[in-house]
Amino acid sequence: MERGEVMPTIQISRIVKATRVEGPGLRYCIWVQGCPIHCEGCFNPNTWSFNGGTPMETDDIFREIKKVLAETPELEGITFLGGEPFSQAQPLSLLAKRIRELGLSIVTFTGYEYEKLKKANNQVWNELLMQTDLLIDGPYLQSQHDLSRPWIGSKNQQYRFLTDVYKHLKEELLTINNKLEVRIHPNGTITANGMAEPLDLQMLHQLGFIERKT
Repeated sequence: MERGEVMPTIQISRIVKATRVEGPGLRYCIWVQGCPIHCEGCFNPNTWSFNGGTPMETDDIFREIKKVLAETPELEGITFLGGEPFSQAQPLSLLAKRIRELGLSIVTFTGYEYEKLKKANNQVWNELLMQTDLLIDGPYLQSQHDLSRPWIGSKNQQYRFLTDVYKHLKEELLTINNKLEVRIHPNGTITANGMAEPLDLQMLHQLGFIERKT
């Protein structure tokens, strides 16, 4: 890095260093802060504001991922959630490129539809798409709530296999169950992530436990 160069930062809402409910295999998950879509029924509206969260340099995040990978060789990949990852596409694409060089996969969730992302011909959006192996797209539609497929919450949302890494899952998706992970931290706080039935999600949200994808 040249002297005076500004290190790219990502506005972070939350990081979970090891989870099995946010995409295939064991994953390091990054919830970004800020979302312009505001899905009705979103269980994580605290990630909407672009003024919240914590800025983190991509170098620091990358070093932490390398550390986790060294300690946990079964780590399969990284998942970007939100908030809205495409609102921070540039730093995420730079981070994703370095992550892929470690042999890890990239899963990206977005509230935008894939066709809109492509038609926009936005260079930084295209760069993040190029670094993504599996894209799960579309807003959460409360009227189409459905948990029959893994990792997503409504019927309109789609899997986009942008590389060959996860194409083998096309025929296996209905055999993969949604799950919920609940963690009790040393300071007594409780957090949860994953997908569950509406009443369970509502209860966890009211208790302030759950973070949910866009």
